Amino acid sequence: MGGKYRITGDKYPRLRPRRRRGRLVAVVVACGAALGVAGWGTLQLIDVFTGGGKASATGAGCAVKSTKASPAASPAASAAALPRPAQITVNVFNATTRSGLAKTTADELKKRGFKIGEVGNATKQYDKKVPGTGLLLGPSSSLNTSLPVLATQLGTAERRTDAARKGAEIDLIIGDGFKALSSQADATQALTALTAPAPTATARKGC
Repeated sequence: MGGKYRITGDKYPRLRPRRRRGRLVAVVVACGAALGVAGWGTLQLIDVFTGGGKASATGAGCAVKSTKASPAASPAASAAALPRPAQITVNVFNATTRSGLAKTTADELKKRGFKIGEVGNATKQYDKKVPGTGLLLGPSSSLNTSLPVLATQLGTAERRTDAARKGAEIDLIIGDGFKALSSQADATQALTALTAPAPTATARKGC
């Protein structure tokens, strides 16, 4: 054979062009990506038409919240069960060696809306035996009703109930650490927090 394809020696030239393997690899990768996208889209459609699986059934992943009121008082008490200061009769007793504390404290409580009962020195059981700022003493029924309300006026006072005690009156026994009642502003803020329900977040229904 002569001319352009003249054969010399014992080896024959390749007459076909070399295969482009790079193009073949690109085609395979593209096909794989297309199949993956199609599969993902199919799973999304299934998830939509089946209600989102367990996440939708249980409400998991819900970001929207609503508020529900819960009382700011102690767990056993509710804002509706708390009496107003005008409904609470307080006996004020002085268990210290300082004179005049019972009357001045009773006068201040009266200005703040409380009813005042007995005023004087503490009985022998408590006289000079209250080391703190004060002791709030009442019947068992006052634990989550009148005692918390009175405690807003002297937040550091100890609270105690007596199961044998009759009636609804409660005692404020002034102790050695007493200097004054809580300020009017602090007492009002504490009373507002006690009687007003506080919002707590809960999951939205149907989420």
